[in-house]
Amino acid sequence: MRPQLQLLLVADRFHLASPDLRALLHYLNGEECGFEVRLEIADPALQPELLELHRLVATPALVKLQPQPRQVLAGNTISVQLRACLPRWQQFEVVSSLGRSLPPAELDGSRSQRELQLEDQLLVLRQENETLIERLDVQERLLRMVAHELRTPLTAAKLALQSHDLGQIDAGWLLDVIRRRLDDIQALSEDLLEVGTTRWEALFNPQRLALGSVAAEAILELEKLWIGRDLELVTDIPKDLPDVHADQRRMRQVLLNLLENAFKYTPDGGQVCLSLMHRTSQWVQVSVCDSGPGIPSEEQQRIFLDRVRLPQTSAGTSGYGVGLSVCRRITEVHEGRIWVVSEPGEGACFHFTVPVWSGQS
Repeated sequence: MRPQLQLLLVADRFHLASPDLRALLHYLNGEECGFEVRLEIADPALQPELLELHRLVATPALVKLQPQPRQVLAGNTISVQLRACLPRWQQFEVVSSLGRSLPPAELDGSRSQRELQLEDQLLVLRQENETLIERLDVQERLLRMVAHELRTPLTAAKLALQSHDLGQIDAGWLLDVIRRRLDDIQALSEDLLEVGTTRWEALFNPQRLALGSVAAEAILELEKLWIGRDLELVTDIPKDLPDVHADQRRMRQVLLNLLENAFKYTPDGGQVCLSLMHRTSQWVQVSVCDSGPGIPSEEQQRIFLDRVRLPQTSAGTSGYGVGLSVCRRITEVHEGRIWVVSEPGEGACFHFTVPVWSGQS
């Protein structure tokens, strides 16, 4: 008779759809693991008390309830971790069963039952420490992203106030801008309340969207950055552009980030171009080009990583930095991609793709 193994998998439906957890469930349902497995699956959003009960600092997590000692595997490689732990658990089960009828002694002249217990407990502590470090890293990245996301609506509201003080917009327009930006901040705060138990990607709400209208709104919100600087703003937004399947708030965030960078790095008298093109039946491509200092080829992939700033621009400005990493994550969640084409001294063109609306659920 095979020994019993009681496990608790704490994961939401998005985690359960991942390749790693699908492989884990397939493995546990097979005969290879060497245990008779009793597996319970719990959604942390429905049973948040499990996070505190089992001291879980990250999900998805797999908790070994029986046999003792309790052990937690967490992260994106639970299936691999489990396969590595099973031989030790089997060995410990053999030693424990011998210990019920035999006095304490060394197994095969090497390690005693107590030594195996201590090794197992040490492994548990190491894994929990690694999980905690990973969770802290995730929280640090999240805080940087939140700070940058808050900056976008606050900047737009500040520019609207400046325009109102100069008599460029009336009070009604000012109140409308501030109201919409406060809605953005409220939505961001609601995201933060959810992010403890839900993946960041799950907070998106893609719908049928007229991307041209979002782009036009972004240009108007940032007009303070280009009005009066003798900048040439060129736009190409076809009237027959198809709708896309995207989250409106996130798309506006990407456009605001890219346009703000373009205005920031283009010298007075330069040119900024925004174009939307229906490249294929599946994708709309958005391009934001400037006539700024350009980006060296060796930096063009790195700038989309977290907390990366270009040495040639960091002295006088605040980016490129977190904003581009946010843009990358947003486009990837929409199953698109983002890239840059640039030569030093010849400006930069940022391109990203968004899926065309075709009745997606």
